[in-house]
This record gives sequence, structure tokens and C-alpha cells, in this order.
Amino acid sequence: MTAIIASADLARELGIPTAAVELTRDADLIDLHLEAFITHRLFGYDILARHRPDVLGGRFFGHLDVPRLRDGGVAGGMWSITTNPFRPRPARWRVFEDNVRRLQAIVDRSGGSLRFARSVAEYREVRAAGAHACFLSIQGADALAAAPSGVASVPGGLLVRVTLVHLTSSLYGTTSSPLSRLRRDHHLTTAGKDLVRDLNANRVFVDLAHLHPAGFWDAVAVHDKSQPLVVTHTGIAGVCKSWRNIDDRQIKAVADSGGTIGIIFQMPFLAAAGHPTDGRIVLDHMEHIIKVAGEDFVSVGSDYDGVVVPPPGLTSAHQYPRLVAWMLERRWSEARIKKILGGNFLRALGMLRP
Repeated sequence: MTAIIASADLARELGIPTAAVELTRDADLIDLHLEAFITHRLFGYDILARHRPDVLGGRFFGHLDVPRLRDGGVAGGMWSITTNPFRPRPARWRVFEDNVRRLQAIVDRSGGSLRFARSVAEYREVRAAGAHACFLSIQGADALAAAPSGVASVPGGLLVRVTLVHLTSSLYGTTSSPLSRLRRDHHLTTAGKDLVRDLNANRVFVDLAHLHPAGFWDAVAVHDKSQPLVVTHTGIAGVCKSWRNIDDRQIKAVADSGGTIGIIFQMPFLAAAGHPTDGRIVLDHMEHIIKVAGEDFVSVGSDYDGVVVPPPGLTSAHQYPRLVAWMLERRWSEARIKKILGGNFLRALGMLRP
């Protein structure tokens, strides 16, 4: 495994107290949405090698690699395989299977730095081994449209989460993006409702990020009430009004299910007049969830390497401890911080897979 930067050295580089680095590394920091695999697919970017931070000025790509994740104290993450919706249906499934194999190969080459996890128990095993836990996820469920046995077809039974739709609408439902205007009916389709039931049957998280509000409420209605819903990477409409963000009713629905909501590091979905212009804006979105539903339903969902522009101070994966320093600056308790970094996700995961 690649050696990590000493806590005191990282603290000096980030300009924060060493205690913030140590707390980050001691907590179960789990990011609900990492897109590291995109850069590998598009550019052959070596996820396992250390890269210079801010190679593109913090814009779009280059936010993370495994050494920087380890420096930043990230114990686990939902690693997303994003669907290309413009491929024919059978090709989407074949490409997804190939991408799972490619990600498995990266894990195998990591020298023990990465390991897959599907449950809380497996996460604890990975954590005890000093590795980073990869929770396999799909962004854009239309990857599954030609799967011979639905969700159960995913190789190795590795799948932990599916985001029902992405930036385009599909046979399952309508996106929340401006492309929703191309459809009159924004509800989940019959296939979309069946997919939610299939995910429930296989105890896979139903992720409502990117979903049009009409479809969101359809998913809530059909979803198994004993299982938690998640919104893995989003902003909050009560802070920043955007097609991408969720409102207070949606926050309460996720909380009522026992799920959690990951705050995205995408400045256009975070920024609002009267709020911080650096990474502290992430905490304003978290605080809104806390006011609406409580501190048990907030998580981190950066969307690093997902063509995002993070706020200043959070443009690289080794900078997660800055988020913790800002939490301490606001006098958040250590218990609250640990919940938000990973405890809330692990509680929700435990409802699905102990």
C-alpha cells in the first residue's frame, strides 16, 4: 500500500489543526458518490497513482486518486459506473459487465489498498485490513435494461446502489435536468416501478438523485417501507434553488425511510447569495438538512471526478479534513461529525445488509 502523508504534515499543507486530520482519519469517512472510474474510462487515468492536485484548476476531473483518498482519510466510497444512454440497450449491458471487470482488475492491482464491500460486516473487515472499501454503484439504471435476470445479473453480486436516472430520461423515468422538458409525463414508468421493486428484492439502495420530483414521489410510494432511500449527491433547494436540488418535503421523505442524503461538491448547485463562497457552503446545505430532519440523515456525496467544479478548499480528495476543520470551527460535536462522515450511511446500510 502507498504510504499516507503524516497527519501533522497534511495539516500544515491544508492550514488546519492536526486534530482535524486525525478526527477525519479516525472516523468512518464514506463518500456516497465517487466518479473516479470515469477518468480511467475516458483518458486511461491511473487511479492507483498519485497525481498533482488541481491539475485542471479543480475543474471537472482530476480530483482524486487512491493515494489522495487515503491521505484524506476516506475509508470507503460508493464507486459509480455511469451509463452511456446513447448506446443501444444490449450494448449498455455488455459494456457495464466489461466495466465491472475493469474495476475489479483495478482493485486486484491495488496491492490491498482497495477492496470491495457489500455490507457493514464486509466494510468492517476492509477497514480492519487498512484498505479503502469500494461499494459498487450504477449511475443511470438503463445499464440494467437488457440484464437477463435484472439486478441479480450484476457480476459477483457486488451491486450496492442504483441511481434510477441520470442526466437524460430513460425507459424508467424522467430526469430532473432541463431535458425533462422533452417529456410531458414525468412520472416513473411501469418499468421504473418494477425496477424499484427489483432493487428492494435484492436489497440494493434506491438512489433518487437526478430524478424528477414526480418520479421521486412515485418511487417513495412503491418502495419497500422497511428499507432506506438515499439521495447520494445533491444540493438543497432551501439554500440554493436549482433543478438539481431537493426540497424540504423530499428531505423528510428520505429521513422517514431511515436513509441519508449526500451533499454534492458542485459549486453551481451550492452557491447562494449571503452564504460562504468557499467549501464552507457545503456545511450550510448540511445544516439545512439538520434543521429539517436532524443530524442522522446527512452525509457526504462529493461527485469528485464527475465533471464538477468543487468549491474553493475542496478541490482534491486529500482536502476532506478541511471539511472537518470547518465543522469544528462551527462547534459541531465529534459525535455529529462522525455521523455525517460515515455513521449515517453505515446505519442505513445496516438496515439493508448488516
